[in-house]
Amino acid sequence: MPDNLKVSVNQLRGYCDPKIFKFKDTSEVEPLAGTIGQQRAVDALDFSLKVKTQGYNLFAAGPAGTGKETTIKSHVEKLAQPEEVPCDWAYVYNFKDADRPLAISLDAGKANDFAKDMDELIDGVKNEIPRAFEGEDYEKRKNRILASLQEQRDASLNKMQKMAEKQGFSIEITTAGIVTIPIHQGKPLKREDFDTLPSKQKADIQEKSEDLQLKINELFRKLRTNEKKARQEVKDLDKEITNFAIGHLLEELKQKYADNRKIIDYLDDIQRDIILNLKDFTAKQEGQIPGLEFLTKKPNFSKYKVNVLVDNSSQQGAPVVTEENPTYYNLMGKIEFRAELGAMSTGFNMIKPGAVHRANGGYLILRALDVLLNPFSYDALKRVLRNQEIKIENMGEQYRALPAATLKPESIDVNIKVILTGSPYIYQILFQLDEDFRKLFKVKADFNTEMDRTDEHSEKYAQFIASRVSTQNLKHFNPLGVAKVVEYGSQLASDQIKLSTRFADIADLVSEASYWASQNHNDTVKAEDVNKALSKKKFRSNMIEEKIQEYIKRDIFMIELAGEVVGQINSLSVLSVGDYTFGKPSKVTARISLGKKGVINVEREVKMGGPIYNKGVMILSGYLHGKYGYNKPLSLDASLTFEQEYGGVEGDSASSTELYAILSALADIPIKQSFAVTGSVNQQGEIQPIGGVNYKIEGFFDVCKHKGLTGEQGIIIPKQNVENLMLKQEVIDAVKDGRFQIYAIKTIDEGIEMLTGKKAGEQQEDGTYPVGTIHFLVDKKLRAFAERLAKYEKAA
Repeated sequence: MPDNLKVSVNQLRGYCDPKIFKFKDTSEVEPLAGTIGQQRAVDALDFSLKVKTQGYNLFAAGPAGTGKETTIKSHVEKLAQPEEVPCDWAYVYNFKDADRPLAISLDAGKANDFAKDMDELIDGVKNEIPRAFEGEDYEKRKNRILASLQEQRDASLNKMQKMAEKQGFSIEITTAGIVTIPIHQGKPLKREDFDTLPSKQKADIQEKSEDLQLKINELFRKLRTNEKKARQEVKDLDKEITNFAIGHLLEELKQKYADNRKIIDYLDDIQRDIILNLKDFTAKQEGQIPGLEFLTKKPNFSKYKVNVLVDNSSQQGAPVVTEENPTYYNLMGKIEFRAELGAMSTGFNMIKPGAVHRANGGYLILRALDVLLNPFSYDALKRVLRNQEIKIENMGEQYRALPAATLKPESIDVNIKVILTGSPYIYQILFQLDEDFRKLFKVKADFNTEMDRTDEHSEKYAQFIASRVSTQNLKHFNPLGVAKVVEYGSQLASDQIKLSTRFADIADLVSEASYWASQNHNDTVKAEDVNKALSKKKFRSNMIEEKIQEYIKRDIFMIELAGEVVGQINSLSVLSVGDYTFGKPSKVTARISLGKKGVINVEREVKMGGPIYNKGVMILSGYLHGKYGYNKPLSLDASLTFEQEYGGVEGDSASSTELYAILSALADIPIKQSFAVTGSVNQQGEIQPIGGVNYKIEGFFDVCKHKGLTGEQGIIIPKQNVENLMLKQEVIDAVKDGRFQIYAIKTIDEGIEMLTGKKAGEQQEDGTYPVGTIHFLVDKKLRAFAERLAKYEKAA
C-alpha cells in the first residue's frame, strides 16, 4: 500500500496539551463571564437592541444547546441595567363609561402610591362627609330652606282657601290633587243636591268652579316651582358642604399629581360621583337578616380603587422578561370573572397583566415554537408590535357567535423589544410564509455550533467548567481533566481545529465526570473520570449499535472482511437513534450486463433512496460517460444495491463506493474485502468530503475487532476529512500497532488502485489506456458490449 496515502497516528486525533492551562485545578480559574465563540450573534443582538426604530426585533436562530437563551438573557440584562426604568400602569374606573376602564401611566414606583392615596382618600371621605352633614350649621341652613318652603306652601294654601270662600267654595286636598266643593246655605253641596238646582244656577256654579280651578292651578304650579327650587337649594347646600368637607383631601392629591392631566380629570370625576352618591357615605347600614345579606344592596366603594397593573418600584433598569409559557393570556393579560348569584360578573379591578405589560419599556424573550403552538399568541404578538399598543381582551372575543357585553379596557402604549429564539428551520418558515415576520423581525442572530480551537478558547472552556462547578457544587477539574473536555468539544464538532459551542452537552459531561470522580474517591476530576463518563454515556445509549455488531459477528448481517470479490465492496453509513449516533458497514454489490439502461439503482427504483442519494447515483452515469463514452455508446445495465438494507438510504457519501463496485464488475477485477470505503465523487472522479467520518471509522473498526484484527483491514476516506478525525483511543492504538489502517485519497484512481492492487491507468494521447490497467479493462469491456449490442440489433 502506498505510504503517502496512509494517515499517520498524529493525524487521528486533535489532542489538547494540558500544559496550556496554568492552574492546579479549576478552583484557581475565574468563572466565565459572557459568551464564547458567538461574536456574530452578539453583534446582531447589540444592533437590534440599540436601534430604536420600529420593526428591529430579533430572532436568535441556532440549534438547541448552543447557549442561545443564556447568552441573550445575560447580554440583555447587562444592556438593560443602565437604561431608564419605565413607567407604572394602572386601570381606574371610567365614570363616563363603566365598560371602558381608563389606563393611567405614572412614574416608576408611583402606581402603588397612587392606589394607597386613593384608598386613604375614600377612607377620609367616609369620615368627613358624615361629620359635615351631622353638624349644627348644616342642619340650620337646611331647616331654614325647608321652613321657608313650608311657609310658602302654607301661604299658598291659605290664599287658595280664602279665594275659594270668596267665590262660595271650599277646598279639599286629595291624593289626586285639589278639589273645589260648592257651598250652599253654609254647607258643602252634595252631588244629588247639585242636580236638583235650576240650570242657570248650576251653570253659574260650574263657571265659578272652573275659574277658581284655573287660579288654584296657577298657585299650585308656583308652589311646585318653589319646591323644586328648594330641592335644588338643598342639593347646592349638600354640594357646598361636600366640597368643603372633602375639598382639602382632593386638593392635596391634585397638587401631588399636578403633572398628570389624566389623574386630575379622574379626581374631578370622583368628586362629581361622590356628590351624586352622597347616600353611600351618609346612610347608616341597617340590620341585615341572617342568611339574606346578599339581598341587601351595599354601597359600591370598589369603583374608587386603583388596579395597579404594572409596578416597577423594585425595578432597576429596563425590565427583561422571559415568558416560559407564552399562552395568549400569559402574554396579553386577561379579564377575570367571578361567580355571583349564579351569574358571572367582572370589573376593572379584575383586569390582569401579561408578559407584554411587564416587559413594556424593556425586553421580552420568548421561544418561537412555544409562541406558535399556543393559539392566538403569535397573531396577538404581531398586532402589538405592529400597532405599538396592547389591548386586553379575552381570547376568542371576536369569534363569539353572539356579541356579549364585557369590559373594553383602554389600550396601553407599548415600547418593547421582542427576542424570539428558535431553530433556523423555524426562522426560514416564518421568513418565507409570513410577510409580517419580515417587517417586525428584521434582525437575525445566528448562533454557531462551533468555534476555532485556539488556546484562548480552550481557556474559555476551563472558565466554563469553573462556572458549572461553582453553580452546581461539583468537583473541580485538574488540567488533564479540562484537556479531555476540550478534546470532547472537538469531537462534538468533528473537527480537530474547531470546538463545539453546544455547551449543554459540555455541561452534562462536566456533571457526569464529577459524579464518577466522587465514585472513584478523587479530590479533583481527572482524565480517567472524563473518559469513564463518556464510556458510561455511550453504554446507556448504544444497545441498537451492539445488536447490529452482534448480527454482523453472527453473519446475520453479512459483511466480509477477508478475500477478494468482483463487484462487491464494504460501504459505511451513519445511523442516529435519538441522542446517539454510530457508524454501520453495509455491503454494496454491482452486477453488469449488456443493455441500454445505464446505472440501475435498486433503492431508487423501489423509492427507498432519498433525493441526494439519487443525485449521487446519477453522477456515476456522468462519470462513466465522460470517462469511456467519448468514442462509443455505453451499452450496459449496471445494477447497484445496498444488500440487506431495509430502512432507506439518503446522502451521497457512498457514491465513490458504488463506482468502485461498478469498475470492479466491468474490469472483472476483484476488490479486497478487508477495506471499507466512504466518500462522495463528482463527474470528474474527484473524491469529495463527507460527514460523520469518525462514526464510520469507529463503526467499521468495531466490526473488525469483533471478527479479529488482522492488520490488513482498514478504511479509505476523503483527504479533506483528515482534519475531522477525532477518533477514540482504541482506534488510535490499533493504527499505531499496525493492526488497523486508515488511508486518505483525492481521486477515484487512487482508491481503485488500493482496492484492487492494480494500476488505474492514465489516458494516453490516442485516448486509450495502458494495457492491463483498470481503465483499459473497463474500456475494453464497454467496447465489447457496444459491438455486441450493435450486432444483436443488426441481426434483430
